[in-house]
Amino acid sequence: MSLLDQIGITHPIIQAPMAGGATTPELIATVSNFGGLGSLGGGATAPAVLNKQINEIKTLTDHPFMINLMVLSEQDASTFDTSMPDWLNQYYQEQQIAAELPERPAHSFTEQLQVLYDNPVPVASFTFGIISAEQVQRLQQLGTCVIGTANHPLEAQAWADIGADAVCVQGVEAGGHRGGWLPQSAADPLGLLTLISQTRAGTDIPLIAAGGIMTGQDIKAVQMAGAQMAQLGTAFLTTDESGISDIYKQALLDASHGTRSTETRLTRLFSGKQARGLLNDYLTDFANFDNADSLPPYPQLNAMTKFMRANAGSNGDVEHLSLWAGQGVALVRQERTIELLARLVQDL
Repeated sequence: MSLLDQIGITHPIIQAPMAGGATTPELIATVSNFGGLGSLGGGATAPAVLNKQINEIKTLTDHPFMINLMVLSEQDASTFDTSMPDWLNQYYQEQQIAAELPERPAHSFTEQLQVLYDNPVPVASFTFGIISAEQVQRLQQLGTCVIGTANHPLEAQAWADIGADAVCVQGVEAGGHRGGWLPQSAADPLGLLTLISQTRAGTDIPLIAAGGIMTGQDIKAVQMAGAQMAQLGTAFLTTDESGISDIYKQALLDASHGTRSTETRLTRLFSGKQARGLLNDYLTDFANFDNADSLPPYPQLNAMTKFMRANAGSNGDVEHLSLWAGQGVALVRQERTIELLARLVQDL
């Protein structure tokens, strides 16, 4: 049985699970009702809110959809064991931004996962780490298809070994955070086609391709390379039902119109974990601090830069926002979600 049939969808298109409010229930339902797989980036969401959002999606569609969570240990999610970098402290003082750290840097993954046990969903995917074989089996027994995320063939193999139904292989071209967790995936990031071929050589687990995919032709290309489905994120960010801010959306459109550089960069400066976004003043001004040795790890730095990002958002300052985008950003369009989907399917 193909992965498409197993999930129960018509088109080999997954709308990527982008955390931080980008994936609204309306966006997810539109994609799922069309015959693709809409997905919610729930990793930064409080468990009670996550449960509410799942219920809302279920009222908007009776088609399959996906919930994505970020795998964090309780220690990582609950502890600040590094101090705020001096340069960030100085920025806050100069800009007169209050920066009082929360009690913990991230929500409890264990409590988020419990939501998926108590309120089962058709598909669950995981990034930033790997769950146990027992957790995979428990989800599958509830009728949930389990998808891992990998930036390296060894990560894909690890998901195959614990019985996941599929793996999303995310190439270096992808926007936003990289989903892998092994040192190898950060040390020598692989392009998508290389990642697909190397992973396919070592395991027969169904693959979903992600990274720089913007068109129907791109989807066909990754299918020819050995993936069954494609996951697209950046392409959906500028659609009408995307939940990102107007200034973020405009920055992406400016890049596509040639009034802003389309250059993207892998950076740890916003969160402590590698993520790809449009180049802006923050990434340029603090570039010399952008290395794993001197930065607090994820999710600690993510919690520390939150005040800067919130201030930038309220002041219309795109130069201090995390403008997550993949290398295909030049191809984004201002359009309805349904128009993007129809365009993708037309080329398949």
